[in-house]
Amino acid sequence: MPYYESPADGTRLYYADHGPATGPVAVFTASAYVGHEMWEYQMLPLAEAGYRCVALDRRGHGRSEESWDGYDLDTLADDLYGLLDHLDLRGTALIGHSVGTAEVVRCLTRHCHGRVARAALVAGVAPGVVRSAANPDGVDPAVVQADNELYRRDRAAYYTAFADDFFALHLPGNEVSAEYVRYLVDRCLVSTPRAGTAVRDTVAALELAPELAALHLPLLVVHGTHDASAPLESCGARAARLAPDATLRVYENAGHGLFRTHAGQLTEDLREFIDAGRGVRRAAA
Repeated sequence: MPYYESPADGTRLYYADHGPATGPVAVFTASAYVGHEMWEYQMLPLAEAGYRCVALDRRGHGRSEESWDGYDLDTLADDLYGLLDHLDLRGTALIGHSVGTAEVVRCLTRHCHGRVARAALVAGVAPGVVRSAANPDGVDPAVVQADNELYRRDRAAYYTAFADDFFALHLPGNEVSAEYVRYLVDRCLVSTPRAGTAVRDTVAALELAPELAALHLPLLVVHGTHDASAPLESCGARAARLAPDATLRVYENAGHGLFRTHAGQLTEDLREFIDAGRGVRRAAA
């Protein structure tokens, strides 16, 4: 199986690599708790269409090794860059979901000018979720603390109870089978308790506004109107306002799990975005 060692501390990290080696490259990094499998509905059709799709399992997630340390944003971004360097990828479209968007932003500001041509932030927590002086519309820190206590008390119950809000299942068009929800909960439980709690702490401390403002590459921001984890106005819309060359696409009725509920739409938007960087003109439907 494909592994590489983190440049930070030698932790063995797993990655998936689908599609032709010569195709245009998209590199995916996932939400907290899950690994590369969350991108199934984007990676498979894109790979079948001739794109090379590479995806990282974050340390302590999926098939990657656990470590006690290394869940700070700098190390996570270094892990992501280590994958690009290991495979010597260039002209890459870097795509993150949720906390993966913070890894993308930090990776770009620390490392990736020569390897990444464009980036997509999908249901992102960047530039930050929690209320602060820089983010007065963010979530109340007391609410975040109470949520963390629920998570620590019973992770399995937490993931299961949050599924409706995660996918916005109460809204029309968001049809996800009970079997898929169970599958994703099971995948969440593969991540270790240490990894989950440490990543949550990292998300709570995010403030990436200056870094987003410093990104001078095409940025696609995709966000749902009913994202309960990363509210549209303080996260996706704010990110798009900050970045100099950003395009915001808002999915009506979508929650945080739009990679599943709006899978086809997201895949097409990503494909169009990747193709734009190659000068490919898409035929009108």
